Amino acid sequence: MPFKSFVAYLQLEKKYSANTVTAYAKDLRDFQEFAKREFQYVDIVNVNYAVIRSWIVSLVDADITNRAVNRKVSSLKTYYKFLLKIGQIDENPLAKHKTLKTSKKIQVPFSKLEIDNALAVMKVDNSFKGSRDKLIVALFYSTGIRRAELINIKISDISLAQKTLKVLGKRNKERIVPLLPTVLSSIQNYLLCRGKLVEIKEPEYLFLTLKGVKVYETLVYRVINSYFGLVSEKVKKSPHILRHSFATHLLNEGADINSVKELLGHSSLASTQVYTQNSIAKLKEVYKKTHPRN
Repeated sequence: MPFKSFVAYLQLEKKYSANTVTAYAKDLRDFQEFAKREFQYVDIVNVNYAVIRSWIVSLVDADITNRAVNRKVSSLKTYYKFLLKIGQIDENPLAKHKTLKTSKKIQVPFSKLEIDNALAVMKVDNSFKGSRDKLIVALFYSTGIRRAELINIKISDISLAQKTLKVLGKRNKERIVPLLPTVLSSIQNYLLCRGKLVEIKEPEYLFLTLKGVKVYETLVYRVINSYFGLVSEKVKKSPHILRHSFATHLLNEGADINSVKELLGHSSLASTQVYTQNSIAKLKEVYKKTHPRN
């Protein structure tokens, strides 16, 4: 089974992130194990849709959400499209598959007050950890970047003169986002604290642990969850909610949706339109105040 060629295709041609490639490979291995255990398939290259459908049913029976099942099936779809492309198969077994219905998840952004309160709590701590955590929150909220993008920021990506940050997004697509004066000040303060670390093992990266290595996903999530846990009663407190807050607040203040799309690094406007759902109340308010027939 051409797993290695498929992984190389995802990395080099599709330019998927390391996390996405890992997830795709795991989904394929899980399906391979199922096909071998239940149907004695040694190779999944030539499986038919009946086998895939049985796998889907088993996932649903295991109480895996429809959204998660659709993601796993998407991995298979991409794999069989790849096999079709290189001539390994003549027909994609998932060509006529219909995705499972899912309910739309409504993400509730942090309010401006919650963000102000979280930053106010963090101002008390001027240590390396405190200055780093404050900058993490400030960058998430002021630029709308993704967690993986923040983790991989290099010092060379920051231009203090131009007041900008170069972000390497999905599929290695670069974008430039502006930096607020307050964020620039937080960067400079953090770099002073960072320079006092005993040992720096990965000096090219902006955000480091106390051991001098690049921060990791769990640490970043923990930073957001712990500080916002002090000021917010929302169930979900994550880096993505800060990204969601960034987009929602910009749209509420009248920002052009195409500009927000570019700042977020979305490839299509449809992805950005998700954030307009929380702006409906604001739009209704503006509508009532400004429509001549109201």
